[in-house]
Amino acid sequence: MTDCVFCRIIRREIPANIVLETEKVLAFHDINPEAPTHVLVIPKKHIANIRDEKLSTDPDLTTEIFQAIQKITSDLGLAEDGFRVVVNCGENAGETVHHLHFHLLGGRELTWPPG
Repeated sequence: MTDCVFCRIIRREIPANIVLETEKVLAFHDINPEAPTHVLVIPKKHIANIRDEKLSTDPDLTTEIFQAIQKITSDLGLAEDGFRVVVNCGENAGETVHHLHFHLLGGRELTWPPG
């Protein structure tokens, strides 16, 4: 998808504050953070959302995403105090960018329920 904002970040057409990059995953700071630390973890392959069938065709991708989250939380010092990982799917859930992304939030006490 050529005009997807996250695909454009992957292609370096739009700048981002990248915190981690692997063969299949890119992670960068959200430009509108909802917590002191707010990182988006995305697959480099365009996958529309968590229900997209393309996700199930690459089991290594899911592993790499969660390994990235583990590394980022350790590197950014979130592992000890806690953090939240959120995936929105659909308009009512707040999905605004139709490229699978995991919100990694931390750096403060997070309340429940979130919305």
